[in-house]
Amino acid sequence: MKRFFLLSVLVSGMGYAQEPPKPYGVLPSKAQLNWNETEMYCIVHFGVDTYTDKEWGFGDEDPALVNPAHFDALQIVGAARAGGFKGVVIVAKHHDGLCLWPTKTTEHNISKSPWKEGKGDMIKEYQLACNKLGMRLGLYCSPWDRNNPQYGSSAYVQTYRAQLKELCTQYGPLFMSWHDGANGGDGYYGGAREIRKIDRTVYYGWDTTWGIVRTLQPMAAIFGDVGPDVRWVGNEEGHAGLTCWATYTPLAPDTGNKPSNGYSKYWEATEGTRNGEYWMPAECDVPLRPGWFYHASQDDQVKTPYQLLDLYYQSVGRGGSLDLGISPDREGRLHPQDVTSLEAFGSLLQQIFAVNLAKGARFTASNTRGNNPKKYGPGFLTDNDRYSYWASDDAVITPQLVVDLGKPKTFNVIRLRENIKLGQRISSFTIEVLKGGTWRQIGAGTSIGANRLIRLQQNVTASQVRLRITGSGACIALSDFGLYKEPPHLVQPSIGRDKTGIVSIRTAAPVASIHYTLDGREPGLASPVYTGPFPFVDGGVVKARSFEEGQKASEVVTRELGLSKSGWRVMGEVATGDGQGRRESAIDEDEGAVWSTLSKDTAAGVKFPQDISIDMGKVQSIRAFTYLPRQDKQTEGIADRYIFYTSEDGASWQKAAEGEFANIRSNPLEQVVRPDHPVSARYFKFSILHVVAGNGVTVAEVGVRIH
Repeated sequence: MKRFFLLSVLVSGMGYAQEPPKPYGVLPSKAQLNWNETEMYCIVHFGVDTYTDKEWGFGDEDPALVNPAHFDALQIVGAARAGGFKGVVIVAKHHDGLCLWPTKTTEHNISKSPWKEGKGDMIKEYQLACNKLGMRLGLYCSPWDRNNPQYGSSAYVQTYRAQLKELCTQYGPLFMSWHDGANGGDGYYGGAREIRKIDRTVYYGWDTTWGIVRTLQPMAAIFGDVGPDVRWVGNEEGHAGLTCWATYTPLAPDTGNKPSNGYSKYWEATEGTRNGEYWMPAECDVPLRPGWFYHASQDDQVKTPYQLLDLYYQSVGRGGSLDLGISPDREGRLHPQDVTSLEAFGSLLQQIFAVNLAKGARFTASNTRGNNPKKYGPGFLTDNDRYSYWASDDAVITPQLVVDLGKPKTFNVIRLRENIKLGQRISSFTIEVLKGGTWRQIGAGTSIGANRLIRLQQNVTASQVRLRITGSGACIALSDFGLYKEPPHLVQPSIGRDKTGIVSIRTAAPVASIHYTLDGREPGLASPVYTGPFPFVDGGVVKARSFEEGQKASEVVTRELGLSKSGWRVMGEVATGDGQGRRESAIDEDEGAVWSTLSKDTAAGVKFPQDISIDMGKVQSIRAFTYLPRQDKQTEGIADRYIFYTSEDGASWQKAAEGEFANIRSNPLEQVVRPDHPVSARYFKFSILHVVAGNGVTVAEVGVRIH
């Protein structure tokens, strides 16, 4: 035995045996590893907003509104599963305060609805559906409660904690506990109908509140704007930065782990922090439709399978997760269009990643840890194990790998993964192919982490591929190398219109033909052929699709256009800020041009309301008003409370609609406001009562719809 021990020591000292790489930086917990492996999940919004056609309920809605005649958790969860999603996060309570389970903490819950004669429990039905379909379950209970009369006091915090305890003990294992940053503001609050502000950094006592989840659901990753386990990526568009570190040093004020150096903009979360203080990867949330709740007016605006694929590359493909919002309709089921899109997306993913073209290839590494390929060699890169890996010696942080495919193969997607149990180690890399005896670069990137997908602009055919690690904080621990082929497809065209009402339809590349419709039907080869710009003054729905030979078609693009602004003018004197942001920019059909009253003087105050009045030139029957916020990723001046007025003479004004643009800071899409009935008027006024930030207002476009 003594001789064997001495021999082992000698071999180790000679470098033929070596310990595993030491962990680098902060590391993920078991719950975070489980979350990373999930990769894609859906968040399901359903409640009173489904019936009031809003995004945020005020808190005074009657639970009797919620009565889905055909609620089907299996259909909803099954559609997510067909899309390739591995879990669902159910919105158990949104900001309106209605609990979708029969809670003991408030009377404002599903038992007060006529659904199942007040004996139903939607969360239980989702749990059973997940169990049956092998899906993971997560829950979201909004910290903000616009119904609860105690909101803002310590008593409500105890109620909220009791709700979390119920959810964490009654519905089996959870993979995620979801919390967002919408906290405090105006609400019903038991009839007070007032604004209540809280300091969300301390009000909820997050250490204690999150401790409930930690104790009762230790495998549930906790999501919040700034962690503690998963961070918000900083937008609701579903994409992370081209560089996206899993580690992060949160600077925003609402984290229980905040450092002492102050505040940050949310956009910092899109990239994370190299060598950050915490392991806190990014969730990329985005709704399947424009809104998070179901709205019948958005049935033609469901994201297409290839739009979802784009988001997949920009979220999961950058080391984060894709959290896709799905929204059952008033019957309690997903709309057929949503189901079809999800199924096609899932099929597309299966088609792309079914075959790793690098499997069976001969790998030649410039360095293998301890010269021990059986333990640390590149052969582990295609074994479908996220935690087996090719490692280099401690002193080798920029190794190379040559992949000999044996014969020319065509690919357009490259996948890399690190063994994140050992941290995020690699900083940068390049991918090359051998052409005519010369290595030529075809791709490069940074921040691999749990997953990195490089989607090439063109197909590449090669028999030899080289990976060069060009930067790393320590020796590498690469767990996956894959080459894949995304099938060809036609890119859908784009639809635009100028101020005179002329519609143009364009494609990124030449196609055989473009067909379009103006009557809501799906365009086919029998539909009108687009030959050039055409007038569409009154507005409506335009659908278009590209075609190639053999009837190969692109996905359909849909755009709903309002009344043309030809002949419109802004009335009277309208303020502008610092000599810029012309008032006419609000009606010029140019999304990039903005009417602004913002001042460069950061100390300047803002007085409300701020109005802009429009003369449409003749009387119109207005069915809806539209407001497009600025589209430059900035939030200053974006309106979140408003009144629309109309007038027949431009002097006497009548209120047509009043309300709030809920969630517009995070989801700055065109807002559509429908009065209770069509309004006949020549003039309308957009009166802004409040903005989400800044010392003035901004408007990209304001308009009306007559259909």
